[in-house]
Parts: sequence; structure tokens; C-alpha cells
Amino acid sequence: MSDHSKSSPLPTYFAVWGALLLGTALTYEAAKLDLGPFNAAVALIIATTKALLVALFFMHLKGASEKLLKLVVISTVFFLFILLALSMADYGTRLWS
Repeated sequence: MSDHSKSSPLPTYFAVWGALLLGTALTYEAAKLDLGPFNAAVALIIATTKALLVALFFMHLKGASEKLLKLVVISTVFFLFILLALSMADYGTRLWS
């Protein structure tokens, strides 16, 4: 059988599920705080972390090859920076009109 037939142990899934719940609660609490222009940045960072957890554990990228894992992490961070740059550019130019 291939390596992909192995599944993570049940306690790992529950730990990741708990981390995702914690991330959701953190997002909710961060939305109630007035962080000024950093509200979107904080929400995107938390969402990216949660997406990375889902990709690593539930999509079984953690047990995949190291090159694939590096590609996933680098692309995740790359798209996070794109989202942050576009969000901050939009926010920064709202006062121009």
C-alpha cells in the first residue's frame, strides 16, 4: 500500500479541530477589537493559519514529500502577502476620493 493510506491518529484530528475552533474564536474576538487598519490583516493571518492546518492535516500534506510541503507553505505565504497588499492598498486609497 502507498504512504497515503495511513491516516493520522484520532487525537491529532481532535487537536487540529480544537485549534481550528480556537482560531475561529480568535477571529471573532479580533473582529470586536478596534485595530484600525490592521483589522483585515489580523483576520487574514488567522484565516491563513487555519487554512494551513486544514491543508497539512486533513488533506494529508504533512506526510507528503518535503518539496510539496515547501511549495504549499511558500504559496500560502505568497498569497497572504498578495491579499494583505491589496487590502491595505484599498484601505489606504479610500480617503483620496
